[in-house]
Amino acid sequence: MNQMHRVKRRLDLPGGGALELGERTLIMGVVNVTPDSFSDGGRYQDIEAAVAHGLSLVAQGADILDVGGESTRPGSDPVSAEEEIARVVPVIAGLARQCEAVISIDTNKAQVAAAAMAAGARLINDVTALTGDPAMTAVAVESGAAVVLMHMLGTPKTMQQSPAYDDVVAEVGAYLVQRAQAVEAAGVARGRIIIDPGIGFGKNLEHNLSLLRNLPRLAELGYPLLLGASRKAFIGQLTGRPVELRLWGTLGAHVLGAALGADIVRVHDVAPLRDALAVCDAVMAREPR
Repeated sequence: MNQMHRVKRRLDLPGGGALELGERTLIMGVVNVTPDSFSDGGRYQDIEAAVAHGLSLVAQGADILDVGGESTRPGSDPVSAEEEIARVVPVIAGLARQCEAVISIDTNKAQVAAAAMAAGARLINDVTALTGDPAMTAVAVESGAAVVLMHMLGTPKTMQQSPAYDDVVAEVGAYLVQRAQAVEAAGVARGRIIIDPGIGFGKNLEHNLSLLRNLPRLAELGYPLLLGASRKAFIGQLTGRPVELRLWGTLGAHVLGAALGADIVRVHDVAPLRDALAVCDAVMAREPR
């Protein structure tokens, strides 16, 4: 494989910390504090249950915990910033007190991101690539947060209504570079930026497969690459499995993604992926876990 896909670099974090990328594939564990997420909605709405779940993911090998209080599944409706804050801030605060993992806030609202950063989050994971709220970039700059910039066609409500591209890989790549350059120009340091092609966000089966095949092209854009394909609908289309039985397809997608250049993978099931990545990283000459 081209060594460019495994470049070693630091992702800078608030407070002088950093994540080391490229030595092994990092795992971002999902902590949904929502009643309606497509995969595990309602299971961890209780604060104590959500914190316990996050701590369990860390024990299984998660490097990052991505806490979200609003579903972005296809067709979902938004919730208010106040409701989202009430859901996520106590969970983030509890996790920050009890573990060393990097905590990420999965939101597209500046008010939520600011509250989450104050509670202990260090990374903002925004499905709108900091375009959904005009104040979001300022929050990222002022807090020193690292940011994940994701590509999405439309909104969660509309994104799966006949998505179309002339060249999905070129268009997604161009958008991510444009957004990365824009937020960098606004004051977010390059060393704090991650890009995410947004598997399942305004893409059909062929779009998703094309993006996965061409991850090396996205890895060559010069930014750390995050891949989130966990339990997604395209895995169900390929395997015929319902969402609760998509673990093995998820493992296949993420091991392939790690081999093709993904620095971070975002998943619900950490323990099995940790073992799969230990093998993948060893073969790809990354440091084993």
